Amino acid sequence: MNSKALLIAAGLVGLSCSQGYAKEALVAAQSQPGVLIGASAGVPPPGIYMFNQVFTYQANLTGPGVTTALNGNTRTGVQGAVDVQGFLFVPGWTFLGATYDAVVVQPFVMDSFGAPINVQQSGVHNTYIVPVELSWKLADSGFAIKTGLGIYTPDGTVTGFTGTGSVGSPYWTFQPEFIVSYLKDGWNLSAAIYAELNTRNTVSQYTSGDLLHVDLTATKTIGKWTFGPVAYYFGQVSNDSCSATCVYPTGTLLNAQRFNVWAVGGLVGYNFGPANLSVWATQEVYAKASNPAAVAATGEDFSLVPQGLTVFATLSYRLWGPDEAAPKPAMYHK
Repeated sequence: MNSKALLIAAGLVGLSCSQGYAKEALVAAQSQPGVLIGASAGVPPPGIYMFNQVFTYQANLTGPGVTTALNGNTRTGVQGAVDVQGFLFVPGWTFLGATYDAVVVQPFVMDSFGAPINVQQSGVHNTYIVPVELSWKLADSGFAIKTGLGIYTPDGTVTGFTGTGSVGSPYWTFQPEFIVSYLKDGWNLSAAIYAELNTRNTVSQYTSGDLLHVDLTATKTIGKWTFGPVAYYFGQVSNDSCSATCVYPTGTLLNAQRFNVWAVGGLVGYNFGPANLSVWATQEVYAKASNPAAVAATGEDFSLVPQGLTVFATLSYRLWGPDEAAPKPAMYHK
C-alpha cells in the first residue's frame, strides 16, 4: 500500500461534535472544523481504502451570550467525542484528465453542554457521502487541485419537538469542496476550502445559515515521519431563517447570525507500512459571534460560540487493490 499517498488522499471527512452554536439551538455544524487537515488534492493508487478517525473537542462557550443568555457563566463547557468509519473508493477511472474517487463515512457522536444548559446527547450522526471527487495533477510541477461535492443525508438519530434533541439532523447538507496542494520532495502544502449549505429542518422549519471552512496544512515527510504546523478557519457567512411556520416564536434572535473562529496547531504522522497514523491538535485562538438583528430588536445580543481544543487521530490503510487480485504466474520445475 502507498500509505503516504493515502494520507494525502481525498475525503478523510469526519463529523462535528459540537461546533457552530450559531445554528439552531444545540445543533452542530456537520463537518468538524479542521477535518481536512493532513489531506490534500492527491489521490492514492486504485483500490479500496478504509480510514478510522477519532477525535475529542473540549471547549467553553464564549460570546456576548455569556452575559445575556448564560447569566455571566464563563465556564459553560462543551465536550465532544466522535468515532468515524469511512471508505475511500479509487476505481482507476479518469474524466477530463482528472482521477475520480468516492467516499462514504459513518460517524458516531457523543457530546454534552455544561450548566446552565445541561444537555447530553449520543447516537448516530448523518451519513456523509461524496459521490464524486476529481483530482488533477498539473504536469510535473508538484501542484494538484481537487473538487468535489459531499452530501450529509438526514438519517441520523433525531429526537425532540424540534428534531434537534440528539446528534442527528433532520435536513440535508450539501458540502462543495475545493483543494489546492503542492506535493513534492516530501512537502504537503495544502489549502482545503469547503462550505456547508443546509436545507430546511423538516421538523422545526428552521434553516441554518451557510458555513465556510478553510483548513491549512504545511507538513514535511522525512523517512517514515510526517510533521508540521496546521491551522483552520470556520465561520458563518449567511443568516439563519425562520419562516411563519417555524416553531421558534423568537425566530432567529437567540442564535448568532455571524461567527468567526481561528485555530492553530501541529500534526505528526508515522508510516507503519500496512497502515498510516496521523494525529493533529489545534487550539482555537480567536472566536467571535454576533447577531445585529437581536441588538436592534432587544438591545441585547444572545450569541454564543464554543472556543477550545481539538485532538484528532486518523488511521488509514488499504483493504484491496487490483494488483493483489492479479493471478500469479505458474511455477515450473525441471
